[in-house]
Amino acid sequence: MTTLSGPDTKAPAELRRWLPAFLALAVIWGTSFLLIKVGVRELHPIWLTFGRVAAGALTLLVVLAVTRDRLPRDARLWGHLVVIALVGVVLPFTLFGYGEQRVSSVLAGIWNAATPLVALPLAVLVFRAERMTVNRAAGIGLGFAGVMVVLGVWRGVGGSQLTGQLLCFAAAMCYAVAIPYQKRFVAGRTGSGVSLAAAQLLVALAQLAVAAPLLAGAPPNPAGLSTQVILSVLALGALGTGLAFVLNFHVIRVAGVTASSSVTYLMPVVATVVGVTILREELHWNQPVGALVVLLGVAVSQGLLTRRRAITG
Repeated sequence: MTTLSGPDTKAPAELRRWLPAFLALAVIWGTSFLLIKVGVRELHPIWLTFGRVAAGALTLLVVLAVTRDRLPRDARLWGHLVVIALVGVVLPFTLFGYGEQRVSSVLAGIWNAATPLVALPLAVLVFRAERMTVNRAAGIGLGFAGVMVVLGVWRGVGGSQLTGQLLCFAAAMCYAVAIPYQKRFVAGRTGSGVSLAAAQLLVALAQLAVAAPLLAGAPPNPAGLSTQVILSVLALGALGTGLAFVLNFHVIRVAGVTASSSVTYLMPVVATVVGVTILREELHWNQPVGALVVLLGVAVSQGLLTRRRAITG
């Protein structure tokens, strides 16, 4: 076993610097699936996306004004943000909305946890940003076995339930494309994370302003929406799409990317707890079991178990 000595004695202090923000992230992002479920009761999924992106963009613009930061000036960077906004914001937000018209918020949260399993092969094969290893291949295989358990393939799946799950999986695949794309073409450029996120949301808002009327007709009348739905949209935007990014940026800066990405393990837990307790959603045994297998696959593919043995051995 290792002993605490030298710089390691600072660990508790370092933990206090980022752990509260990390836990807040897990709660905010894990609860977002419940808020989506509430929102799509009265809103078309793409108008729900428009509302949350607008609220998120406004939140980050306020943060930029308070911190005296500014939006990026690089035209080439804005071109990459057009792709990231579409694949990393507009499509996945809307697909989760469509999916949650057919499946529970619990299942949507579980499917989101599969994102790293798709992101890794894309990073290796398409963007050449990572290398494939035995651990990573084993983790991917284990993770997709977990996906099959979540689906409950032994009893057959079909109809709207299958469609909803595939839509949520497609949303996770969008994130999986956006993450390595952002790492390849945006990471390392000048400008704060908040500035880049605000620019990304503004681009997404412009895309939605064109797509939403074409796909879903005229915008809904806010006066005709229930208070629950309005508050859900505002919370999704201001907290889940705005404040959460500021918290995530803080965790990355203080604790690193690996610690930040570990929020993936808590989000489905939060989504399950709030979905079952607040929305009274039904939970089948194979869903949490499959989620655990998926998360174990993510841990193996990211080498977390190997690093833990190296630290404690």
